[in-house]
Amino acid sequence: MRTDTNQTTPDAAASQAAQQALLPAAPRFQTLRRFSGNRLAVVGAAIITLLILLALAAPLLARYDPIFDQDYANILAGPSAAHWLGTDDLGRDIYTRMLYGSRISLQAALIAVGLAFSLGVPIGIVSGYYRGAVDAVVMRVVDALQAFPSLILALALAAALGGGFYNAMVAVGIGFTSSFVRLARGQAMTIRNLDYVMAARSIGADNLRIMWRYILPNSLAPLVIQATFAMGTAIIAEAGLSYLGLGARPEDPSWGSMLHIAQGYLNTTPMLAMWPGLAIFLVVLGFNLLGDGIREVFDPKLSR
Repeated sequence: MRTDTNQTTPDAAASQAAQQALLPAAPRFQTLRRFSGNRLAVVGAAIITLLILLALAAPLLARYDPIFDQDYANILAGPSAAHWLGTDDLGRDIYTRMLYGSRISLQAALIAVGLAFSLGVPIGIVSGYYRGAVDAVVMRVVDALQAFPSLILALALAAALGGGFYNAMVAVGIGFTSSFVRLARGQAMTIRNLDYVMAARSIGADNLRIMWRYILPNSLAPLVIQATFAMGTAIIAEAGLSYLGLGARPEDPSWGSMLHIAQGYLNTTPMLAMWPGLAIFLVVLGFNLLGDGIREVFDPKLSR
């Protein structure tokens, strides 16, 4: 008579299930504890959380319309009870425009980095996994893109696409794609030769399953860190393109277009440029601090 050695008693099964339920919790708490131990990373996370909340609640927190409400009796006025941060050259409320500007900056970061991530990561993984002629072609294209400074490339692409906010963000995203291709390619080249990938290949797993099931999940940590830093750069790029007139429309409450308006009044009303400049500085600082914190969590050397 053959006995089934895989049978377990109800008590043993319950104990095993309890242990498995407790095992994933420890790494999560350790990760959260490591992140919270980095005070600068917590500050960065707080800044980004505040940006998201302000962007979502802008219609509720704003006191005026950011474009059409114009107080011609208080043009270039300083802070007051009616206008907490003052008004611009058309009498529009700066506080309201700053709130709505956070929405444009957040959209810029999400669109540009999301496009670069969704294009660059699959291309980089395929290139690093297959190598050969595929890798050679991909890397030559990447080298050609990286031969141009990112802002110059974004300017050229935005001008070719016809300007406008979304076209500008597509241009910025294409400029960021090469960095994600290189990073994903390097991860794929390393992971494709590891033991568990070789074992999956030996039992008949196809290439698509290996890339999706094994290489992509184990490449996400550095890619997420890169995406966090790229979001800050995307906000700077959007502000620069809007400042030059290739991003958001001049009447839109973009922080870059607000700086463009403020440049003509630096001698008389310097605070007009202070608010959008300070906002860009804080948000980019927040993304950089958050990226440093995430990198410290995922890097065992830094976490020690």
